Amino acid sequence: MADPKGFLTTGREVAKTRPVAERVRDWNEVYVPGSLLPIISKQAGRCMDCGIPFCHNGCPLGNLIPEWNDYAYREDWSAAQERLHATNNFPEFTGRLCPAPCESACVLGINQPAVTIKNVEVSIIDKAWDGGDVKPQVPERLSGKTAAVIGSGPAGLAAAQQLTRAGHTVVVYERADRIGGLLRYGIPEFKMEKRHINRRIEQMRAEGTKFRTGIEIGRDLTSTDLRKRFDAVVIAAGATTARDLPVPGRELNGIHQAMEYLPLANKVVEGDFVTPPITAEGKHVVVIGGGDTGADCVGTAHRQGAASVTQLEIMPRPGEDRNAGQPWPTFPMLYKVTSAHEEGGERVYSVSTTHFEGDEDGNVQFLHLVEVEFVAGKLTQKPGTERKIPAQLVTLAMGFTGTDVENGLVAQFGLDLDERGNIARDADFATNVDGVYVAGDAGRGQSLIVWAIAEGRSAARGVDRYLTGASSLPAPIRPTDRSLTV
Repeated sequence: MADPKGFLTTGREVAKTRPVAERVRDWNEVYVPGSLLPIISKQAGRCMDCGIPFCHNGCPLGNLIPEWNDYAYREDWSAAQERLHATNNFPEFTGRLCPAPCESACVLGINQPAVTIKNVEVSIIDKAWDGGDVKPQVPERLSGKTAAVIGSGPAGLAAAQQLTRAGHTVVVYERADRIGGLLRYGIPEFKMEKRHINRRIEQMRAEGTKFRTGIEIGRDLTSTDLRKRFDAVVIAAGATTARDLPVPGRELNGIHQAMEYLPLANKVVEGDFVTPPITAEGKHVVVIGGGDTGADCVGTAHRQGAASVTQLEIMPRPGEDRNAGQPWPTFPMLYKVTSAHEEGGERVYSVSTTHFEGDEDGNVQFLHLVEVEFVAGKLTQKPGTERKIPAQLVTLAMGFTGTDVENGLVAQFGLDLDERGNIARDADFATNVDGVYVAGDAGRGQSLIVWAIAEGRSAARGVDRYLTGASSLPAPIRPTDRSLTV
């Protein structure tokens, strides 16, 4: 156990954020650099080293949280990063982006603020990078087998790294111009600077993984060509079919999917544009969708100089405390104020968009909405609550409905889909096509980064067994294992 009295004597402290007026002028991460260093050992000491660590159940990766908390408390950072990497290929990603279901499952959280697991995690890995402890793990021998990975998001990268370390020759195909998937172009720079991706890619290259960008499987390269070149294939192409809003006026200019809007802002940071083709500058912005992607749109609009930002959510505002239907250690739906919300804007709950109104040139100008409420279990419009708000840029951040079937990948491989529109797979992550596996959102549906990494690791084990007849790679989860998390 770290500090036997730590949970009694030390209060919860988290990373400090930079002043709003400063951070909205740049794209750097919102946190004060180094703010965790003076406090993180004591924060790790709050871990109770429970007899049954429910944080393990809350984390799909099965992270060894009490173990690396103990090492962090003792400031044995080398041992801490080894325990961290034992279950997680990319803790610098999860430590910045994961909503931390492990903290919701923390036993201390029953009646006190939970351990800052996420902050301890990111501190360990940042120290490991700074101290040179993160090194390429080159396989001792090659198997002579080859594998292709389609998609370079967290699931694809995890699968590729595991398979490379097992001795297989791995090529990752990415249809975008840079590696990273939604980590690269879906996550704003202020949430995770892309240097974290870049150095992981360099580590993977040094280990032997090969990357091919600008190639879309199904269009630029057929499934037949891929099957001829490789012994196995892992599909980690994500669930990229965005949910749309089919209401009158949807065709007006200025209404965009979030994943049309956010990548362009990231491309500005990458140096591809001086000004993005879609910008919030000087405009009244409306974000439809109250989740994390919506918050990303809010923060991006602030940095682009929006005149106003309004975020709409059809569901009622969540409470600030657990309700009876979401007891510990489940992941509760709570009211959350992200860094983007701290920066301004208005959040409106229990409203539904009825239609858009444009000007004579076909540009959106107003959004018409109505309040809604649950009546007999159904969302129903409240008469007399209709109104309109200014909207010169609208982003749709309402989630995703399944994998992309338009590019030909699913049809060319002859893949079966499940009832939710995801690629069907068995307990080993194998599809109905011999030698073809699926991991991440493409098989699971829209989910968390920790699930993507866990599934990538598990699919790699299935592929390794397929190629060699046995595998020493870990398989932390099964496709049907929902654990106690979202």
